[in-house]
Amino acid sequence: MRHLLWFILLLAPLAHAQEQPRFGLPFDFPMLLSANFGELRPNHFHGGLDIKTQGTTGHPVHAVADGYVSRISVSPSGYGNALYVTHPSGYTSVYGHLDSFSPALARYVREQQYRQESFSVNLFPDSTLFRVREGDVIARSGNTGSSGGPHLHLEIRRTDTNEMVDPMPFYMSHLRDTRRPLSRGVMLYARPGEGVINGSARKQVFQWAQGGRSLTRRVEAWGTIGVAIRANDYMTGTTNVYGVRSVRLLVDSVEVFRSLTDRVAFDENRAINGFIDYDTYQRTRALYAKSYLLPGSRLRLTQSDDPGRGWVRIDEERDYRFTYELEDAFGNRSIYAFTVHGRPQPVPEAQRTGNELLRWDAVNTVTRPGMQLVIPRGMLYEDVDADVQLIADSSAIAFTYQLADAPVPLHDYCPLRIGVRRMPVADSTKYYIAERSGKSLWYVGGGWKDGWLEGRVRALGTYTVAIDTVAPTIAPLNRNQWSAGRLTFRVGDDRSGIKTYRATVDGRFVLFACNSRYNRLTCNLRETDIERGTMHTLELTVADRCGNVEVWRGRFRY
Repeated sequence: MRHLLWFILLLAPLAHAQEQPRFGLPFDFPMLLSANFGELRPNHFHGGLDIKTQGTTGHPVHAVADGYVSRISVSPSGYGNALYVTHPSGYTSVYGHLDSFSPALARYVREQQYRQESFSVNLFPDSTLFRVREGDVIARSGNTGSSGGPHLHLEIRRTDTNEMVDPMPFYMSHLRDTRRPLSRGVMLYARPGEGVINGSARKQVFQWAQGGRSLTRRVEAWGTIGVAIRANDYMTGTTNVYGVRSVRLLVDSVEVFRSLTDRVAFDENRAINGFIDYDTYQRTRALYAKSYLLPGSRLRLTQSDDPGRGWVRIDEERDYRFTYELEDAFGNRSIYAFTVHGRPQPVPEAQRTGNELLRWDAVNTVTRPGMQLVIPRGMLYEDVDADVQLIADSSAIAFTYQLADAPVPLHDYCPLRIGVRRMPVADSTKYYIAERSGKSLWYVGGGWKDGWLEGRVRALGTYTVAIDTVAPTIAPLNRNQWSAGRLTFRVGDDRSGIKTYRATVDGRFVLFACNSRYNRLTCNLRETDIERGTMHTLELTVADRCGNVEVWRGRFRY
């Protein structure tokens, strides 16, 4: 008996450590979602739950568990005003797009902003400074940063790895969902040089018929083919569209591919560009998720135990039954199926369309006169047959370089060097690498070194060198409201973009907030100790990324 008791006591801490942690609600009202975890987004998976706030801002946000505030960030873009609370359970909760912080946190943030003389701050308070209990009001909900409307972005991360995990399992009892995922169609691919579909090597879109039990067109194939699916989830009580948590593809009742979007690490986030049909998304904004693995994929949420890694071999004159199983976190499930008829037909040879074959598992160096791009191993998800072109213009500052005839994503930044052929401006800081899209030029950056611009790019696009010698613009707005302490400016820079700004009143730094488009600055003097009832001198200095500076000075009464 004593041995049994000792064994139970020995296992008790282990059992406790494996318990599912519990998280409370961040609001006093029922939870409704506008976005779920893992939704397919440009260059990333959505990392949390977007909780509706009844179309308004300013609702009290409660800590979802005991812990301490471990990080506070303020930024015009991204999460805007955000809080990070670390919990003893081994998780950290993140609250994004906040309107404001609790009074104690707000005082601390403002003090640090004035100390750093910067609106944007990234703070890591000591763990003893801001202890919170579950239910404490830590902020007010908002619409700050890169937000499309009032809501709270709630994340749950593993504290040790900073990995984002799906918060949905912690909130199942607070949500109701009886709606199943739905698919809008599939994309079929013939593997280059190894497969053919309906006599063609091109990828083809097919729509569902008979309630998802077949396709609107007959599919005849031979050789190796792959599939991608366009699908979304839906929830009871909302009209929003969500991501599908679980996808399985079976061929003749044997699983060849599965995906389960329950966790994502930041260093694998951009691998979404190899998971989706990137080319189709860039052209049409339609999201097709591939049901086969690219050789350079590093996503853990996609798996295949099949020797073909999701690619299917059609080598018999018979019918092959493809079945998709889509399931959400609540167990709502949809099944879609179609038949591929195995029919021998000539398999077209793989055709080279480019002049540079870039290998996914090797270091690739692309050079042309006046240009060098180095792509380290692991930056490509598959081999790329790139059509690299030099576009010469004898009067240009530098040649223009097309690195691919269609955008190709890179997993991380890769070094690009472009030589400058003419220097109409002597100041080398005014030159920068720009990405060309149609007639538009987009700032990439780069530094000057011995007649070259050296920068970093995350896509194979079209690049050149541009000059910016034009200072930003500054325009005061609503000056009739300045006497009440509300100061507003519109700022802009249509070339390299705004880098910094700084304002003073009577020679003393004052804090101006910046919006997500970096074109509006606002200051509430009632939150400062600026003397009222007298005239003041305001000076606002705005600099762009090429060092061009504009200064606005003016007098006003407050």
